Amino acid sequence: MAVNQVKRAFKYRFYPTDAQAAELSRTFGCVRKVYNLALAARSEAWTLRQERVNYNTTSAMLTSWKKTEELAFLSEVSSVPLQQTLRHLQGAFGNFWQKRAKYPTFKSKKKSRRSAEYTTSGFRYRDGGLTLAKMSEQLDIVWSRLLPEGASPSTVTVSQDAAGRWFVSMLCDDIPAPMPETTNAVGIDAGITSLVTLSTGEKVTNPRHERKDRARLAKAQRNLTKKAKGSSNRAKARRKVAKVHARIADRRRDHLHKLTTRLVRENQTIVIEDLTVRNMVQNHSLARAISDAAWTTLRGMLEYKCAWYGRDLVTIDRWFPSSRLCSACGTLQGKMPLNVRTWTCACGVTHDRDVNAAKIVLAEGLSVTVCGAGVRPQRSSPGGQSATKQKTPRREP
Repeated sequence: MAVNQVKRAFKYRFYPTDAQAAELSRTFGCVRKVYNLALAARSEAWTLRQERVNYNTTSAMLTSWKKTEELAFLSEVSSVPLQQTLRHLQGAFGNFWQKRAKYPTFKSKKKSRRSAEYTTSGFRYRDGGLTLAKMSEQLDIVWSRLLPEGASPSTVTVSQDAAGRWFVSMLCDDIPAPMPETTNAVGIDAGITSLVTLSTGEKVTNPRHERKDRARLAKAQRNLTKKAKGSSNRAKARRKVAKVHARIADRRRDHLHKLTTRLVRENQTIVIEDLTVRNMVQNHSLARAISDAAWTTLRGMLEYKCAWYGRDLVTIDRWFPSSRLCSACGTLQGKMPLNVRTWTCACGVTHDRDVNAAKIVLAEGLSVTVCGAGVRPQRSSPGGQSATKQKTPRREP
């Protein structure tokens, strides 16, 4: 089975010199400043004059801003990240107009991500070394894995997380290594006690990374509240809190990558439920556990990995009663509270709630691939379909 070329990001940690760190920090600040200035100009133009300002207009504004005494410092950093942030703002407005996102908001010095994106004119990649514009030395990158043979980055994104770690992400063209062909299909039921339950009967234990580090996180947060606002000690305490959060996020992401890669490798068809996590976390009793399970991240990984390796991802409608249908006879049960983990159908078969739901999810998903969507009536859903075959676009991580 042929696998198409995809855009793939390769992320590495690096350790900048003091001069490089200072230059990048200035660049981050200028990127944030230009974004906010352009957003303010576009909002004002529309509010006062009903005029739409596009990327070309804001690019001309940037040139004029650099000539003013107040904003002359914008000329001290590379112009490439500044132009890129204007393109990002244009994309944010495009998402807003297409109703895919809310109206763009201003970037905050404390809360917004510190990053800068360089296109090919803003960096030099040669002999395995990366040099950014306005810098004379190469970045000290930890090459944890090699770039694809003969690959040349099309864009480079430099970032610093809240824990103070520096990362560089290189976007390259890549052809993913082919996975072994298979005809297997699996249904997945997401949960909290078990992160996922498969239609094969396998239950993958939820590592609960946040719960394991909850005491350490609470201690770091208590220390933070005792520090005076604006002090250097408070900045150090804030970084300690960020390091605990980073440890939790890194371990969670690593576990999800291993799990989703295994599922994609072993199965040609994967069927999941279309869960509305945003609404589910409004339940304050389960919000913390649901957030720790990271179901949205799990689904996102399955989507782009299935697209990369030519697998089929099928999504079952959120209202489909997978937990209340008997996988043996198809009888629909009455109300079933969350505390009911096993139940017996009138046909005499006793079901594990999660395993039965995974089997029903698989059966409903296979009906989509064989007969088309909408084969079973159900409660109100978009398009009146009980399940849809996921048409995943090529992802650019």
